[in-house]
Amino acid sequence: MMRPLLLLLPIVLAACSIAEGDTPDTASSVELTGRVVDNADILDPAFERQLTGRLAELEDNTHVQLVVATTPDLQGHDIAIYSVDLARAWGIGSEEKDDGLMLLVAPNERKVRIEVGYGLEASVKDEEAGEIIEEAIVPAFERADYETGIMQAVDRLVEEVTPHQLKEAA
Repeated sequence: MMRPLLLLLPIVLAACSIAEGDTPDTASSVELTGRVVDNADILDPAFERQLTGRLAELEDNTHVQLVVATTPDLQGHDIAIYSVDLARAWGIGSEEKDDGLMLLVAPNERKVRIEVGYGLEASVKDEEAGEIIEEAIVPAFERADYETGIMQAVDRLVEEVTPHQLKEAA
């Protein structure tokens, strides 16, 4: 059982853009196995199925790819560098629009990050990503409730990237 995250000490609040370029070996060795990649083994399989369905719905409705990944450790790397490298290695989002999103959680290191492709920066600004982390993720993670924090963050990200007309139809 994971120890509770009483104080999420060094949490990364900013989102950054997924850039193009070469990918270091650390990220390229992690395999993209689906919309949810729980390498830290913190998610219940039933929750993973529910979350996968939510992410598939987002992609079906908006063509925006959002991947949720957990890792047991960052292999000595800064989460910002690790998450950009991972997003590049996996090719999240469309290459033409660079419209991918990734939520990366490193629970053992008490870090979380939202990566935003250049094509979505107008929808998910750095400030908004920081607010999502502070308001949706941190309180739940402090109770070691990873699933609630992740789902609340995903729901907020979906709101940010869903066109207005889809919101009204829902």
